[in-house]
Amino acid sequence: MNYKASQTLILNNVSRFIDLTELEKQKYISLLTEVKVEKKDFLMQAGEIAKYEYFITKGCLKVYTLDEDGAPHISMFAIEDYWTGDLSSFMTKEPSRYYIKATEHSELLGISRENYDLLFREIPKFERFYRILYQKSLISYIRRSNYGISLTAEERYLEFKKKYPQIVNRITQKDLAAYIGITPEFMSKIITKVNRM
Repeated sequence: MNYKASQTLILNNVSRFIDLTELEKQKYISLLTEVKVEKKDFLMQAGEIAKYEYFITKGCLKVYTLDEDGAPHISMFAIEDYWTGDLSSFMTKEPSRYYIKATEHSELLGISRENYDLLFREIPKFERFYRILYQKSLISYIRRSNYGISLTAEERYLEFKKKYPQIVNRITQKDLAAYIGITPEFMSKIITKVNRM
């Protein structure tokens, strides 16, 4: 994606919640950094401090932790028009527990903590934008936690397909299993069963 198209995508994302003047748009864009990540490369690894919050303009990434046996537990997938990062590490400057890895060649726009703080000082309406963004993220996290407790694996898969139809065909069955919280073998059985319905 060319840089102009990337700018348009992020400005459209922002404009869902706040209105910006042309000068404010230019200022915001000037605070962003372009980042490219090749497939299977890490955007961030556990133990690092998150220096940026990212907006995806192209590609797909997975955010996950590893358990004591080294098995991945995927908490989210992020594609075009999504935000990703480790907000806790970004805000507290403490080491992250998360890995963020590209599952496709990916292009992102990142805002550093320094520029994030500068943005709030210079264009205070961005506080509203990020507040809404974080509220939506928290609601999504709570729902996902509740689904993990109250739904069967098959129901979690069907919910994922319904909520993220644009992602389901872009990820591996193994990654989908790590997101649902089951083995790849069980995931295969569920997909076969659902496809027969």
